Amino acid sequence: MSKTTEVTLIRHGETEWNLSGRWQGHADSPLSERGMAQAEALGKRMNPDDFDYFYSSDLGRAMHTSRLVGEPSGWEAIPREDLRERDLGVLEALTTDEMLEREPEAYRSFRNDGPEYVPPGGESFKQFCQRCSNALEEIALAHEGATIGIVTHGGVLGAVFRHVLNIPLEKERNFVLLNCSLNRFEKKTNGWSLSSWGDVAHLQGMDSLDDA
Repeated sequence: MSKTTEVTLIRHGETEWNLSGRWQGHADSPLSERGMAQAEALGKRMNPDDFDYFYSSDLGRAMHTSRLVGEPSGWEAIPREDLRERDLGVLEALTTDEMLEREPEAYRSFRNDGPEYVPPGGESFKQFCQRCSNALEEIALAHEGATIGIVTHGGVLGAVFRHVLNIPLEKERNFVLLNCSLNRFEKKTNGWSLSSWGDVAHLQGMDSLDDA
């Protein structure tokens, strides 16, 4: 009989840099007051038996979210470096205006040169998406037939969405990546499928920002 592995990806709560338009990447920013409230609301929605295993990106904003989400159910997330946001190199911690002023060539190439462009000190979109899909497959293989929760980043959600639905990396994004949303996938012997996307019912009307 085919075993179904269920994976739920959770984007971290809203951060101060999400609000100010500052690009994060591997750089970090604390959760905003609303971001903490988002994570607490999700924690209240979850039940202890929802996940057999619980993982998180090792970056501070994801780990803080995982603690707030996991506390009511007694989950302690296992941190993984390969669940981090894309490394943006010289563009990290800058707003778009600052990029245009300080790193105009890198910013224009980032926007226009396709998924193989590597910003100085960072990783290409292609490299990033490969890292994310490898992490997903490795975690699913290690826990076949289990239910798994993963707290991570908007970019990782987008990379996994493309991986599961076979969307070319060159295609412009036309789906949302919401703070503290639930995004569910299933893996069976015939491959992956998307179960639900962008579930923020637990926020009860609280704003949830799309990824930049």
